[in-house]
Amino acid sequence: MRKEQTTDLVKFLKTFDKEIIDLVTWLREFAWNLCPKANELIYDNYNALSLGWSVTDKVGHNICSIAIYRANQNIHFGFYWGSELSDPNKILLGEGAQYRYILVTDKKKFPKAYITKLVNEAYSNSLSKVKDQKQIIHGQTIVKSISEKKRNLTKPKINKQKK
Repeated sequence: MRKEQTTDLVKFLKTFDKEIIDLVTWLREFAWNLCPKANELIYDNYNALSLGWSVTDKVGHNICSIAIYRANQNIHFGFYWGSELSDPNKILLGEGAQYRYILVTDKKKFPKAYITKLVNEAYSNSLSKVKDQKQIIHGQTIVKSISEKKRNLTKPKINKQKK
């Protein structure tokens, strides 16, 4: 399936608020523009809908990703091998062995230039992890998994203080 064939993705996104869909669509276009030869891997799982860009069809070769969490509708723009990236401004979150991300709340606050540099670094890093060059494929959208059961969406609660 090519990038333009988004029937499944549109269906997966329908459970989220319009503002979330708009932001994710914008981030998706941003990622595709930076990784036009990569493949989009889609995981519609219990806790999150995730879109990742990989030089193969394997998650281990991911360059960057977008994850929308069902419980709170938080959006992460992340890097599978983020712990290996330079991140000179130290904006990436996460303390695990490899994954790093930023929380995305607004297009205007998204650090496009900085993230572009990190995506370029992550792209090179991803290519270096491919042992068999025959695994490399270009420009496909691949639905990797669909969980039948999904976590219910809960709207973030507004903290109203008593006056």
